[in-house]
Amino acid sequence: MCGINFSLNSQAEPSAELLDCLHRRGPDQIKQLSVQWNENALSFTASVLSLRGHALTQQPLQDSPSGSILCWNGEAWKIDGDAVSGNDAKEVFALLLESTLSGVASPTAAVDGAVVTALQRISGPYAFVFYSPSYEKIYYGRDMLGRRSLLMNKDDIGSLKISSVCTGPSSGRWVEVEADGIYAIDLPKTRLESASLVERCIPWQKRQDNSSPWVHPGTSPLLPSPEISRLVLNSPTIDALAVSLRRSLETRVTNIHRPLLDGPAPASIAILFSGGLDCTLLARITHEILPKEQDIDLLNVAFENPRVHGSANVANVTAASPYMQCPDRLTGLSSHAELQRTCPGRNWKFVSIDIPYAETVTSRPQITSLIYPHNTEMDLSIACALYFAARATGSVQSATSDTPAPYTSAARVLLSGLGADELFAGYTRHATAFARKGYQGLSDELRLDFQRLSKRNLGRDDRVISHWGREVRYPYLDEEFLRWALPLPLWEKCGFGQDQPSEGEEELLLEPSKKLLRLLAWKLGIRSAAAEKKRAIQFGARTAKMETGKTKGTQTI
Repeated sequence: MCGINFSLNSQAEPSAELLDCLHRRGPDQIKQLSVQWNENALSFTASVLSLRGHALTQQPLQDSPSGSILCWNGEAWKIDGDAVSGNDAKEVFALLLESTLSGVASPTAAVDGAVVTALQRISGPYAFVFYSPSYEKIYYGRDMLGRRSLLMNKDDIGSLKISSVCTGPSSGRWVEVEADGIYAIDLPKTRLESASLVERCIPWQKRQDNSSPWVHPGTSPLLPSPEISRLVLNSPTIDALAVSLRRSLETRVTNIHRPLLDGPAPASIAILFSGGLDCTLLARITHEILPKEQDIDLLNVAFENPRVHGSANVANVTAASPYMQCPDRLTGLSSHAELQRTCPGRNWKFVSIDIPYAETVTSRPQITSLIYPHNTEMDLSIACALYFAARATGSVQSATSDTPAPYTSAARVLLSGLGADELFAGYTRHATAFARKGYQGLSDELRLDFQRLSKRNLGRDDRVISHWGREVRYPYLDEEFLRWALPLPLWEKCGFGQDQPSEGEEELLLEPSKKLLRLLAWKLGIRSAAAEKKRAIQFGARTAKMETGKTKGTQTI
């Protein structure tokens, strides 16, 4: 993972404050590179969090013969379906050079198409900026799902900035780069003095069969028959889910480069852990992949909420503390105990991250700056939970001591269950959509949720979590997993509208939302987690409505 920044103007260097934000994302290395274009500087900055390969690869990458430059923030897991074993930034740079250095002058449209085609050969999350001196172009963008943050700022005099993160509203009018294609700036057509800087979107290319890059939920031509078979423990789809999700996790939890440290090797993986279905299922399958001697950290965050708890001053963390009253703490401890029972021999470190109200208030300006240009109360309450969870500083209860010991996870890779609700119908609104309009209504709601992930969640969450020099990975948003899950008939994902179970089929009493995931969890022995109801992070950790219950999530901060 990296922090990347590009500037085009006569004073192109990023500020000291922005450099600090970028360095926090990539604490292993930061480097700046400037080249001249006409009378203006093109400034490239990249910081690196080294997670792959055996040696740190500095960025920005520059090809000396051509002068091409790449700032890459991503994980190219595969190219053309083949796993990338070494440094992925170098592999991606080679792809882009091949697209723009054919040796024969090509029309602009042909070069643009070649760049987009090259990027569509990549499986994995990314954001990037690429400079092609041969064609005097700047290309930039995010992957199709928008799993990495990228912001853009244009001011009134035509200066341009593209960055993983900004320093808040005071730094100008930043907007998130859309994930609807790759963007290009033709430098010869740019006149900075007249603010005529225009970017073009090059849409994602369709597949050879003329279909869109993604098949959205509910587009299966199959229609529900009057006698839909119920999802049961021996349904073939459950085994297919297990295989597909395991493949996604294997890609994300193995071969993680760890810095050399004295003492026992720390956990390389931590899980954002509420104890709910999605994250506990990830933990359970990760256990089957990693050697038992490797610790896995479970990061569980709970907040002191004065409106709920009736006091903003809690001196001690005790069994009766406000943290133990948070729903996510209770489900987290329950699921942790269940993992210990079903996965013996593994050291699961349950990290209790307790945040006093005073610390929440003190940290709000920093969090508000990180989520910008998002600016609603809901954005802030979700980001607060992610911010402190990703800091990963709390306490761990030892089996040999009654006193919790202070602990900060050394894991640089965090797993998130984001995407499970959008794929398998986990939100209350999905049940409402089905009740009103049946499968068609549910299909429409799922399609909308999936399409707006990049705008609503992913960029914002990346900026908040990466602030602590950690990379978040989303197993439910793996490309191959999506190609399997999205076209599934809806009645194979959830249990809405299905017949009631017979006596003795207790597993079928599980909630209909995300029924497929629930049955897999049940089959794997984590039955309390399988029965957990969906609860939004801001309510489970109690970051929402701290001062007044009348605050609406859509209200601006």
